[in-house]
Amino acid sequence: MVIKEMDAGANRTLQGIAWMVLTGLMFACVTGIVRYLGSDMPAIEAAFIRYAIGLAMVSPVLYKVMSNPPPATAMKLYMVRGLVHGVAVMLWFYAMARIPIAEVTALGYTAPLFVTIGAWLFLGEGLHMRRIAGVIAGLLGVFVIVRPGFETISSGQLAQIATAPLFAASFLLAKKLTGTQNSAVIVAMLSLVCTFVLLPGAILQWRAPSFEEVMWLGLTAVFATAGHYTLTRAYAAAPITVTQPVSFLQLVWACLIGITMFGEPIDPYVIFGGGIIVAAATYISHREARAARKTKTPPALATKV
Repeated sequence: MVIKEMDAGANRTLQGIAWMVLTGLMFACVTGIVRYLGSDMPAIEAAFIRYAIGLAMVSPVLYKVMSNPPPATAMKLYMVRGLVHGVAVMLWFYAMARIPIAEVTALGYTAPLFVTIGAWLFLGEGLHMRRIAGVIAGLLGVFVIVRPGFETISSGQLAQIATAPLFAASFLLAKKLTGTQNSAVIVAMLSLVCTFVLLPGAILQWRAPSFEEVMWLGLTAVFATAGHYTLTRAYAAAPITVTQPVSFLQLVWACLIGITMFGEPIDPYVIFGGGIIVAAATYISHREARAARKTKTPPALATKV
């Protein structure tokens, strides 16, 4: 009996690892497509088209929401989250068109660090020395990647660094909503609000997209949706301390796409700094998982577009 339980646990762990590997591939495909589209299309227009297509994908859920709308308190949270997430996505699209894929991916791993800081500032959760050490180590990884004082910090790097606290805020708002709202509704409302948040800026900078661009952006919506699903399956099957390090493989996929598709050289500083960030995020997630019964916020999942 004990052996069977151990085998079942091992199988679920392997399933979680497999789901996380697949998640990395899905999100790497998203970054590759956006990089391929380049900077010809304004970032806010590209983000708008991506979310408009995503909105069509979740329209059945929204149809049900219309018959039983969320309470006013939840609607306020949906609005704030959509605004924050919409700005973050726009900055992410901007960064993707201007800096190497591997660098965007590595800097994106800092979001869980800001979730920890945000939980302390806004949710009253403790910020013990172990968590402080993890956050400092993660920020050190950022300095390794951008190397201020030794290299000129580009606008693309600044945009990607800015996305991390914004995505973290979006995650914290989502976790607050999960207390009273259905997960499918939370995802659908994000698509709805983000689309309207991005619409004014997209209109101001609009240029007629080609059929090919719309098809590619539609594919990003498919890959992103699939990635969110596989991510959920990964965290449901295995502990965060197992899946978080596996997520580092996304940086490997990003490097391979950058090298083979766009001729981007491997930057050892990005790999080393990314490793520090992932290690710090894994450590924080491990501490939060152990203290899950005492805290209000469970381990931070990866925040994606």
